[in-house]
Amino acid sequence: MGISELPTREAADSLMLTGFWYRALASEELQRGQLHKVTLLEIPLVIGRDGEGRAFALRDACPHRGMPLSCGWFDGRQVECSYHGWKFDAHTGRCQLIPSLTADQTLKVDRIYAGNYACEERDSFIWVFVPDAVPSGAGFTRREEPQSPAPLIATFTEKYKTAYLTADLPCNVDHGIIGLMDPAHGPFVHQAWWWRSRHSIHEKQKQFEPIPGGFRMSAHTPSSNSAPYKLLRLYADADSITTTIDFVLPNLRFETIRAGKYWFASLTTVTPVTRDRCRIDVVACWNIFRWVPFGPSLLKFVFAKFVEQDRRTMELQSEGLKTNPHLMLIDDADRPAKWYFGLKAAYLEAKRNGAEIKHPMSGPVTLKWRS
Repeated sequence: MGISELPTREAADSLMLTGFWYRALASEELQRGQLHKVTLLEIPLVIGRDGEGRAFALRDACPHRGMPLSCGWFDGRQVECSYHGWKFDAHTGRCQLIPSLTADQTLKVDRIYAGNYACEERDSFIWVFVPDAVPSGAGFTRREEPQSPAPLIATFTEKYKTAYLTADLPCNVDHGIIGLMDPAHGPFVHQAWWWRSRHSIHEKQKQFEPIPGGFRMSAHTPSSNSAPYKLLRLYADADSITTTIDFVLPNLRFETIRAGKYWFASLTTVTPVTRDRCRIDVVACWNIFRWVPFGPSLLKFVFAKFVEQDRRTMELQSEGLKTNPHLMLIDDADRPAKWYFGLKAAYLEAKRNGAEIKHPMSGPVTLKWRS
């Protein structure tokens, strides 16, 4: 059986990948006219919503003396520093006013920028693009524009329900992600009468295939030892029920369940906050059981149970990781984790050399495990 050592001491630049979109905070947390402090990849940000409802993101430091802009004021268009009153356009970061300048002083104010980040709102969350060249506290350049829009959950009908959940995890992003994709912990961590128990463990076999920037668990019939899938099979009265799961760098897990005219789709992300703390965000969309009263609240309850079980596991694991023990990954259950580390290494190598990313998977592969 193949065994490899798990990286335990990664540098920050390989632990937290730049050049990607990241979820910053839930949309409903951001009201118009307010400034909200957020940390992404150890970068302090101030996020707000302008008078028209559009979100923006700036580095939370005035380029003059470093005063957090979140301590200042926002009039719906411009952010004003509380130290010397410098004003910056919320969306471009361009300086609009330096009150201390006299009429005969010729400093070109509009050449000064606060650190500014591309920002988009998708599926109940504010997303921020973290570029490779992170804007410094003081700068005279505009931001780097992303090459693609923020990720979006696939939906298959016009009418559907939506719910989201977010929780902090006391671990680095790598442990959060490989925990998210781990197929073997379910019967031990996620035990519940309405889900499954460790007594239902049996052998499973799934096919995986490479996709750009990630890998896919190919469309397959859901697990036979899961109560929700049994209920779905009865409700949908469909010829078949299939589940497809994609993982894409840096932290995206897409899951799609199709059952005839019914569907369920989710996007789960594990976002690095600092080197030893991350956050899990789950957004789900569905058109099944739309008639069920309080459906989103019920699904959120289920999500919360799962996420809390994962959070508690990460909390306990963090105690064991404090001394940086040597860790291992085994085949086949840990192969997705190996692919994840391989993808990260290939991405970083491609950035260094300006070459194409060399995918760690050469083609489709079948994995077996018991869960």
